[in-house]
Amino acid sequence: MAQTVAGVMAELAALEDPKARQVNEKHGDDHGVNLGKLRAVAKRLKTQHELALRLWETGDTAAKLLALLICRPKAFGRDELDLMIRQAGTPKVHDWLVNYVVKKSPHAEELRLAWFADPDPVVASAGWALTTERVAKKPAGLDLPGLLDVIEAEMKDAPDRLQWAMNHCLAQIGIDHAEHRARAIDIGERLEVLKDYPTSPGCTSPFAPIWITEMVRR
Repeated sequence: MAQTVAGVMAELAALEDPKARQVNEKHGDDHGVNLGKLRAVAKRLKTQHELALRLWETGDTAAKLLALLICRPKAFGRDELDLMIRQAGTPKVHDWLVNYVVKKSPHAEELRLAWFADPDPVVASAGWALTTERVAKKPAGLDLPGLLDVIEAEMKDAPDRLQWAMNHCLAQIGIDHAEHRARAIDIGERLEVLKDYPTSPGCTSPFAPIWITEMVRR
């Protein structure tokens, strides 16, 4: 039986947990649903694209996250995805939209190019995330030295989310492309972006020179 939007919203409201909200809000996400429980709801609902569209329209963060888990990524048009990245609102919604939906879309490359140069730094960060994916999986045709030039010139002063995405791209180039590794590490050393980022035991630092060296060593 197909779920109604009201039914799903009631279920999400019942999963609201003040402790989860506290943790999520620290990361800029305004909802109180444990993500494991949210995934369990998605698993039960399975793929329901129409329901996903209506949940997204509520504007509620937990509902939008659920929508991204039950939608059909290839069913979205290019302009729909462009609008959604601008409506994402919170870091987690943005992240899941790029990773679970846009990367599987036939419009991914076209959007990568459009977003990469977008004046909105959050939208631009999505372009960089898609570029990092290509650095790792389909580097043919990418201008890696040119990407390093942009990172070298702009990463230090970029807004948080864009800086994070550029830094990931820098590390990925260094990890996957031995011929650019020394330059990638050198850029990281000089810019010192995320050098002092607090890293939990057992996790790899996001500081590019450490990240690159650690991943190559493995």
